[in-house]
Formats: sequence, C-alpha cells, structure tokens
Amino acid sequence: MSNRSSPIHIDFVTVMLVFGIVLLGLVMVTSASISMATKEGGDAFGYLLRQFTLVIVGSAFAAVMFTIRTEWLEKMALPLLALAVVLLVLVLIPGIGHSVNGARRWIRLAGISIQVSEVTRVIVLVFIASYAVRREEELRSSFMGLLKPLIILGGFFVLLLLEPDFGAATVLMVTAFGVLFIAGARLRDVAGLAVLGAAVLVFVAMSSDYRMRRLTAFRNPWLDPFDSGFQLTQSLIAIGRGGWTGVGLGESVQKLFYLPEAHTDFLFAVLAEELGLVGILVTLALFLALAWRALWISRLAHDSGLKFQSYLAAGFGIWVGLQAFINIGVNMGVLPTKGLTLPFMSYGRSSLIATLTWVGILLRVYHEAAQASRGATAAGLRGSPAARSSTASPARPLDTEDALA
Repeated sequence: MSNRSSPIHIDFVTVMLVFGIVLLGLVMVTSASISMATKEGGDAFGYLLRQFTLVIVGSAFAAVMFTIRTEWLEKMALPLLALAVVLLVLVLIPGIGHSVNGARRWIRLAGISIQVSEVTRVIVLVFIASYAVRREEELRSSFMGLLKPLIILGGFFVLLLLEPDFGAATVLMVTAFGVLFIAGARLRDVAGLAVLGAAVLVFVAMSSDYRMRRLTAFRNPWLDPFDSGFQLTQSLIAIGRGGWTGVGLGESVQKLFYLPEAHTDFLFAVLAEELGLVGILVTLALFLALAWRALWISRLAHDSGLKFQSYLAAGFGIWVGLQAFINIGVNMGVLPTKGLTLPFMSYGRSSLIATLTWVGILLRVYHEAAQASRGATAAGLRGSPAARSSTASPARPLDTEDALA
C-alpha cells in the first residue's frame, strides 16, 4: 500500500512531552551523578553518556514497536504471557538471576543486566487489554469476569514479591485494576476486590519486618534519622533547601553523598533542591500532560472502534501517572519508600528502555486510531446525499452565462 493511501500519523504532542521529560532527566542525572562518577574514578559525565545511550536504544525499540501492528500484540498476548512467567521464574534461580542489595530482580545476558519486572509489566498489561476485549460481555456482567484475570495477576504478584519487588507488584495490580474498570467491569465488583486487595497488601507489608520498617519510617523519619529514616530525612532537607527557585543547577549539597540513590530513586529531591518549586511544578505539569494525552489517545481509539488499542493506551496513561505520583510522593515523605524510579528521568537501564518502548506502542495506537478515524470520516462523506448526487449527476462545464450569473 502506498504512503499516499496510508499516511503515517505521528502524535507530536506525545513526542514533545516525552522529549521534554527525557531531556530534563538527562540534565538532572548529570547533575546528580557527577560526584559519584568522579569518586568511582571514571568520567565525570559517565552516567550522562550511559543514560543518553539508553535513550538512543529505547528510542530504537520504540521505533520498532511503532512498525508492529497492534493486532499482532493482541494475537500473541497468551504466548507473551507465558514468556513473562518464564522470565520471572528464571530470575529467581541462583546463577541466572542477579542479586543487588538483597533483591534478585535482574538477569544478565551478554554482560547486560535486564530488570525482568519492567519487561513483564508491559506484557501483562497487553494480556489484560486482550482479555478485556475477548471477554467483554463476561467482564461487564459477572463477578467472575473480573476475578479470572485477577487470579492470573495474583500469580504475577507473588512472583514479584519473591524477588522481592513490592513496588512493581503494587503498581502492576493497580494499573490492571484501572484498565479492567475502564473496560467495563462493574463498580461494585471493582470496589469489593479493591478492598480485598488492599487488605492483602497490608498483610503482605506486615508479614515482613523489612517492609514494616520502610512503611513506618516515612511517618516520622526524624525519630531515626541515621538509620531507617536516613533516606527520607536527606530528601526532605534537599526539597526544603530548594525554596521557590532552587539553589541553582549543579549546586545541590545533598547529592554529595548525603542523599542515597540521588541519581535514581531520589532524583526528584535533587531536582527540587536545584530548581525549586518552579522546577517541581514544571515536572508535575509534564507528567500530568503526558498521562492526560495517553488517556486522550485511548478515547480516540475507543471512538474509532479499536478497543484493544484503547485499553493499551489507557494502561500506559494510568501507569505513567501512578508511578510518577508514587516516586514524587516517596521523595516528599507522603508515601512509604517503594524503590520505584521516576519514569523517563531516573537513571536506569531496563526501566528507561521499557518505558520508551511503551511510548512506541502508544504512538502506534495513535497512528491506527487516526487512520481509522479518518477512514470513517471519508466513508461518511462518500455516503452523504451530496456525494451521491454529485456522483449520479456530474456537473456540466460552465458556459458564458453561468460565469456571468
């Protein structure tokens, strides 16, 4: 098919929002990591170069995903789900799974560490979107229609807890709940299972002394500022120092080995210290705009009759808004520490690549929705009475009297 009959539709609003967030992330990762890179004896801009390389790789994956029809993802939902199970099991096997700080979340291939939870999250949400289309009537009319996918999600929740990755497990469950609700699950069923799910999360949190320390430390980190509350107190000091306009780019004090994980989980605190409330508001606006745009694309796809694509876009919008909210909430001390990165901004290999890959899927959804929408509009115009009249009675050429009339 020629490009004239099937043009490429790019949502430049999404592209520019992602570009703005990624660019801001590159600047802040550079600022937050210079001291660490120098201490490690490497190039002061080593983390910037690695992060920029990851952006290039992630963008390449996004470009590849843009070329793949979403109907293929829908058809491959079950095989991909099986692959996700295999990956989550493999990462738990000593010698295959790579452990860092007591968490076994990575698989090393050719010297590259891949965080399995980042890959499986996309796969599971593809399955949820597929299920919502295949079992639409059951989902809308019965409790079992909602319970069945949640049983599968429960299995993934357990596998993620075994790593352990409580944050990723929680975000996955909440995002899936959101997609199923948008797909038509009954409010009373969603509310009932949400209460049950919250109770399970509380039980899981209370079953581990480590998790309980992290959950309770955020309520008053100053009670133990040199142990369980150390990260949060340093983060709050950084945010407090920022004031209205910040202390200036590159002038953060807390990043100088006071604030742990300054270039990853607590990058937002460095941003707040250096750019102040102005930087905070700009960052929040970018993430809110991106989440809204994804939901707008979801609505466009739904109105075009592309339900699976609509649920994919909705899943991205819910996820990016939720994870950004949690990371920022953790940095500001309103949520317990979860170990979740700030999407597109925090330094991280698998996280950044997987997120940019998901952007490629979102842009593909927009392309197909715009194509379907314009096709429907063109078909409507061809079927209009004026078009039929024009086809049935071709206009005669204008003569002199017509021209003068």
